[in-house]
Amino acid sequence: MILPTFLHAWRQLSTKIVSLLLGFLALALMTIGVTLFLSWQLEGSSAAINETGSLRMQSYRLSMALANWVDTAPAQEEARIRVDRELRAVEAKFALIKKGDPQRPLFLPPEAEIHDKFEEVSRQWHQGLLPLVNTMLGQQGALRRASWEQYHPQVDGYVAQVDDLVNLIEKDSEKRTVWLRSSQLVLVAFALVGTVVVIYLMFLLIIQPVTRLHEGMRRMTQKDFSVRLPVESRDEFGRMSEGFNLMADRLEGLYNSLESRVQQKTAALADQNRELALLYDIAAFLQVPRPVEAICEGFLDRICQFFRADGGLVRVLEPLRGNLHMVVHKGISDAMVEAGHNLKLGSCLCGRAALQGTSAVHNLRAMDAIPPLLCQREGFCTVSLFPIYARDQQLGFFNLHFRQARSFSRHEGDLLATLGQLLGVAIENLRLAAREREMAISEERNMVAQGLHDSIAQGLTFLNIQVQLLEDSLHKGNFEEAVQIVPALQAGVKESYEDVRELLLNFRSRLVEGDLVRSLEATVGKFRDLTGITTEFLADVDGAPFPSEQQLQILFIVQEALSNIRKHAMANHVAISLADRQDFSLTIHDNGIGFDVETVKQKGASHVGLDIMRERAQRLHARFDIASRPGAGTTVVLHLPSNRRLAA
Repeated sequence: MILPTFLHAWRQLSTKIVSLLLGFLALALMTIGVTLFLSWQLEGSSAAINETGSLRMQSYRLSMALANWVDTAPAQEEARIRVDRELRAVEAKFALIKKGDPQRPLFLPPEAEIHDKFEEVSRQWHQGLLPLVNTMLGQQGALRRASWEQYHPQVDGYVAQVDDLVNLIEKDSEKRTVWLRSSQLVLVAFALVGTVVVIYLMFLLIIQPVTRLHEGMRRMTQKDFSVRLPVESRDEFGRMSEGFNLMADRLEGLYNSLESRVQQKTAALADQNRELALLYDIAAFLQVPRPVEAICEGFLDRICQFFRADGGLVRVLEPLRGNLHMVVHKGISDAMVEAGHNLKLGSCLCGRAALQGTSAVHNLRAMDAIPPLLCQREGFCTVSLFPIYARDQQLGFFNLHFRQARSFSRHEGDLLATLGQLLGVAIENLRLAAREREMAISEERNMVAQGLHDSIAQGLTFLNIQVQLLEDSLHKGNFEEAVQIVPALQAGVKESYEDVRELLLNFRSRLVEGDLVRSLEATVGKFRDLTGITTEFLADVDGAPFPSEQQLQILFIVQEALSNIRKHAMANHVAISLADRQDFSLTIHDNGIGFDVETVKQKGASHVGLDIMRERAQRLHARFDIASRPGAGTTVVLHLPSNRRLAA
């Protein structure tokens, strides 16, 4: 298990290079370590030579100190102190040489002869000279002189032994110096040989395979697809060579079949372009508002021409009764149109496929229907059916009839399904647009009804009450009371006339070229001319324009607010400010009599048009606020934040 793993790892180029470099690094570190060790030993030997040679100087200095001490009077202690100091220095020197100091470094070479010689010098000192000195230090007079005469001749022999020790250390240092130089020469030789070996191996492992690969790529760029690279190893370059050879095989095969593949791709691209052109044509056609019959007819013409169908039709589903109504047809006889104009779900081939809501392609020649189907009698060989969907809801289906056998690929089936969805969206948009128009008309009728109720209906109710009072007064013969009722009737008629005139003006309001500010300025001008009330209008507009429908709602809110001011506020000054930046804010303030907002809310307050303004604000998704107090005027605020507004 370990051997195959090792062999697999050794096949890797990275493993070879790393192993080679690590091997050279280990040898280099070992050689450098030997050199450093020899240098360290030479430094220690040099320090030992210095310290050992200083023993001679110390012995001479001790002899001089003893001679001086012997010749001085007994009371002279300075000479004695010097002798003691020199003795301590000699002892310290012996201890240092024997113990050594690795940090300096300082030590005797490891040769046995040198250590034996050092022991001999040490014995001669400690057993020969040092006892004489100690004896001399304890004597006086003639005895001291006699000891000195005995000590002095032995110093020369001791110094000679020290010289022998120094010579032995120097010879050892010379030998180690030769070793150091030899190791340095070996290191230089190793560096030269290693460099040559690395260059050769790099050439063999990297440069040569890269050169072969480059040459192969050069030949391949010259359309020589027969080139192949030799696979000489199992490393990365070997696998790269195998990959290059596989690529060359693939390219050679592709190049040989290039012409046929180009023709196939060209044909496929042409088909895709035709399909894209069909999708674009049908999508552009369905974008234009048309009646449903025109939409279906244009759709059917285009797909029949694209798929070369001999006939086709489009049916729309009526889900309540389960009927399929034929909208348009092409290339089929009047008999088929009459028979299939109103088809039930589940009947015939088309009805059953429509009931399942899936596509179907029927080969009529393979069917043995008795009696023969109407499509078979008409000479059609293939009848296909594809559903029309919009938002996962089936709206109908369309048929394609062929007099020759015809099958559809999966791609063609997806294309027809997409076309069915496009037609379904167009039909659904027509229905939604019709419903939207109906809703808009219904909502506007409700607004008109509310406007009539809040203005003319209340005025007519007031006039009806006044007419009844007038009739009662005339029956009772109370002409004086009748005369008092007539001015009220005149005022009511005038008020109703003004309400009718104002409603007509409001209903006829249109945006001035889509400009909300100019439309508001026109409305404020009409209000100022009609009522004589001082009215100010300030606009700060820098935001995105509103859609036309929203601009009309804002205009109607302003008109309703001004109408309430005219009827109820008794104001002589109105201020309108419009701030349209990121947020939209419209403020209408009057200095009229005001009212209690809570009381009005409890009573419903339909006579002041608050419900109308609130409903219009809800259409805008805006916040509508009103603030008023009796005697303090009224302020109406319409605020639309930027995250709710829609751009035109």
